[in-house]
Amino acid sequence: MDKAETLQKIRELGLLAVIRGPSKELTLEMVAALVAGGVTGIEITYTTPNAAEVVAALAQRFGNEIVLGMGTLIEPAQAAEAAQAGAQFLVSPHTEPALAQAMVTTGLPVMMGALTPSEVMASVQLGSDVVKLFPGSLGGPEYMKALKGPFPNVPMMPTGGVDIDNIADWFAAGAVAVGAGSQLCPKNLAAAGKFDEITAIARSFATAVAAARR
Repeated sequence: MDKAETLQKIRELGLLAVIRGPSKELTLEMVAALVAGGVTGIEITYTTPNAAEVVAALAQRFGNEIVLGMGTLIEPAQAAEAAQAGAQFLVSPHTEPALAQAMVTTGLPVMMGALTPSEVMASVQLGSDVVKLFPGSLGGPEYMKALKGPFPNVPMMPTGGVDIDNIADWFAAGAVAVGAGSQLCPKNLAAAGKFDEITAIARSFATAVAAARR
């Protein structure tokens, strides 16, 4: 997929699983459990051990079955590494010029983290395709709704603070998609080998997203 197609696919899915895996092996199984539950938007964070290797393995295993990205980019060099590993989109928790330039240079869809109005504007000016509202838990859907007032045409995706009970509120506030982490894919369940439970949670999240966007 090219950049426009990837962005459109993310919009269609409406949900990215933000995975901070405990190990390479468990992360691969976590993703398999999510896919089985209908969650195919996957963001592997750089806080996952051997993150680039994990992404390369997932790209080979799932191919076009998933939309695969890398998140928690904090160093410019990580942008090229993520792209080479097979990431289809890039996400950072903040907005910083050198990192932004490295991310944009890859030609992949870019989501930079922002919270305040000034950070949102800086993110857009530096080339962010979607502004990652982070941490979403600080202001909640009402805060994002307020931000959409002066920035109605800026695509926003909240991450942090997204759960099964407020998904509808985020979309009502104008989110193009939501990013969910521990609420969607708890590491303790993976560590305990309870992948069926992760699949069940994923199915519930996918159903909630679909219901919120009808």
